[in-house]
Amino acid sequence: MNVKDLLNLEGKVILVSGGAGSYGKNIVEGLAEAGGTIITASRDLKKGQAVAEAYREQGLDVHAMQVDQGIHESVLSLKNEIMRSFGRLDVFVNNAVARPMRGYDDTIENFAESMRINATGMMDIVREMCEIIGESGGGSVINISSMMGMFGPDLSNYEGTDMGNPSPDYFFHSGGLINLTRYLAKILADKKIRVNCISPGGLFNNQPERFLENYQKKVPVGRLANSDDIKGLMVLLASDAGAYINGENILMDGGMNA
Repeated sequence: MNVKDLLNLEGKVILVSGGAGSYGKNIVEGLAEAGGTIITASRDLKKGQAVAEAYREQGLDVHAMQVDQGIHESVLSLKNEIMRSFGRLDVFVNNAVARPMRGYDDTIENFAESMRINATGMMDIVREMCEIIGESGGGSVINISSMMGMFGPDLSNYEGTDMGNPSPDYFFHSGGLINLTRYLAKILADKKIRVNCISPGGLFNNQPERFLENYQKKVPVGRLANSDDIKGLMVLLASDAGAYINGENILMDGGMNA
């Protein structure tokens, strides 16, 4: 098959949780540009609708739905709405995350809230979406983790800034998601569902100049990720071009941890 056909996502219905966020919007855009029908789902429906409308104005097939992955009934409602509207699901990009915790010394209650959404809720939405992917004949799950799930924090990145220290729940969640990917690749094989993970490094988002200076000098390509960097990898893992990639975690950090 021609490589352009392998990478073509036409006819595929793709759910991106947290599709209105910083990386989420880039993921939605890239998958839609490859021809997919994209559903962006998050708690803030109005924000999702604004993102979807902006992409539809560019001729891309993007739709918005609401979900709070910390509430089981909300996950079921999304599942039912997808089936009513599209009758199938081929790809789930597991990208949504909440950040209730602020640094090491934050309350244990905020750590528990993070686990409720980012661990229990995340597992809930993965299982429910995989059920309809399996019923649709199989497909792909792409978990979005972070390089922080593979390495400890480099606190020198924050020297000279007031950004504080990174939160422990982020490392806990990101690391767990990487190994959960391997587990799910084996467990879901009988449903013809591939499961892979992407662990991005930092995305440029107008961070303080000192942080950018500290960070970028450690990256061989000399910068943080931009809005296009994740697109090709997403299309690869969502499409038939990635049909033999399964159970993998792909580090996307510009060579920072090479």
